[in-house]
Amino acid sequence: MSSLQITTIQSVLFWEDKQANLDMFESKINLLQHKSGIVILPEMFSTGFSMNASALAETIDGNTIQWMKRVSKANNIILTGSIIISENNQFFNRLIWMLPNQTFGFYDKRHLFAYANENEFYSSGNKRLIASVNGWRLNLQICYDLRFPVWARQQHTNEYDVLVYVANWPEKRNHAWKSLLTARAIENQCYVVGVNRVGNDGKNISYSGDSMIIDPLGNILYHKSNEEDIHTLLLQKDQLEAIRQQFPFAKDADGFTLSAFD
Repeated sequence: MSSLQITTIQSVLFWEDKQANLDMFESKINLLQHKSGIVILPEMFSTGFSMNASALAETIDGNTIQWMKRVSKANNIILTGSIIISENNQFFNRLIWMLPNQTFGFYDKRHLFAYANENEFYSSGNKRLIASVNGWRLNLQICYDLRFPVWARQQHTNEYDVLVYVANWPEKRNHAWKSLLTARAIENQCYVVGVNRVGNDGKNISYSGDSMIIDPLGNILYHKSNEEDIHTLLLQKDQLEAIRQQFPFAKDADGFTLSAFD
């Protein structure tokens, strides 16, 4: 059975300074010893979690997308994280899934964080993105989506194998972050990868990181808090399949549909 290489980059972000963030992440990626697999950056990795969308947004062929194309190709990696995108007179918190051949998919954040007025500046997405890599399927989501389990729920038996959350999740709610990541792994019988930032942002909000990789039984394979870190881990498909066969809970799940797909 195949393995899947995941690299998480937990980092401080330079507030609303796109070039500084892109230069920083490129330096980190260029230093990776394992130049293959998937490299995951935090939510709004080029700006921090900013509501200044009108000043910071780019088009889908803008500088940050071009940077992702170049870095992905040069390092032979799949590169993902979310950025601020302007399209059809709307702004989106958009996760980009960039392949080394410079083609890409995207996911627009479904659940906007009204507590920080995100819903006043950004438009919500209505479609999930499940990407395929060498026989693996990855469900890609953003930060606040984590609080809404139906959006992540396996709709069919083994619809996906890995659930990814990129985030700017504040330290004062890190217990919820860690608990919900673990819950999503257990209830969906999948690996879960959560990549968060560290440091303080321009609003003096503190982030502890707590990036995690969790197996389908809820066991923590990786966890790092309160410091920058780069970590690479191989996920094993045979272990995933063995757990699903030993505990075939999915066959007892409730059927449902999501109106957002209509």
